[in-house]
Amino acid sequence: MTRPPLSIDLIAPEKTAELALWFAPQLRAGDCLLLSGEIGSGKTFFARNLIQSVLDHPEDVPSPTFTLVQIYDTAAGEIWHSDLYRLTSIDEVEELGLIEAFETSICLVEWPDKLGELAPHDALSMHFAADPLHDTRRKLTLNWNDPKWDTRLDPLK
Repeated sequence: MTRPPLSIDLIAPEKTAELALWFAPQLRAGDCLLLSGEIGSGKTFFARNLIQSVLDHPEDVPSPTFTLVQIYDTAAGEIWHSDLYRLTSIDEVEELGLIEAFETSICLVEWPDKLGELAPHDALSMHFAADPLHDTRRKLTLNWNDPKWDTRLDPLK
């Protein structure tokens, strides 16, 4: 059953960072966030802030645009941050090891449309959109089917 989407106005980059910090302790192994939106809409910024908030020791969190996947060991478990923008075939998703990671790790996937039918059905879809009138504002739309997100997302409603 599809739930009604949840929209959040992120009026400044600090609000996106605050949301990432809020999300971090909500996530568990097997959770997947599908981060979509145009280039520059805030996907990587959100992922970077989320990951940095759970690292035991501060470290650089680069965009995985060229490496395709960055894996971080955290107290919450492994976090896989992937950017599928450069993939040309669905077969490459399996080669990256993402399918197994969806079951055992927290996964943050940028450009999730490249997953096709391999996208986890219990994922939380997060669509970031830039505001054409304000450089720093973003609109975030959350969509999910799995009831596990209902209670977790209640504080955002």
